Amino acid sequence: MQSGSGIQELMAAETRASQIVAEARIARGDRMKQAQVDADELIAAYRKEQEDAFLKSSSSNSGSNDVSAKVQAETNQEIQDMQGLFTKNAQKAVDVLLSKCCEVSLEVPTARVRATQKLYGK
Repeated sequence: MQSGSGIQELMAAETRASQIVAEARIARGDRMKQAQVDADELIAAYRKEQEDAFLKSSSSNSGSNDVSAKVQAETNQEIQDMQGLFTKNAQKAVDVLLSKCCEVSLEVPTARVRATQKLYGK
């Protein structure tokens, strides 16, 4: 009979162990959920802090809009100047290109002559 009670004790110990493991899993899940909630709160606070800092720096940079407008105006003026120069010199550029395209030189370069002489042994 001793072995029968030993088996019952083992079964009871196994049941208690499985309950302890189940409780530990539940407690671990609860700790993970709480850690996630705490992390979300920290992230939200950090995000709010960074947004406030960004808005503060953005409002202090409102004077940069004047600088930006000035740079834009200067850029537009330079573009207009360049377009004026282009229209003024466009025909000259076309004439130079056409003259270079239409000029045909019938002289053989001296380097080509020497290379041919070397090749044919003259």
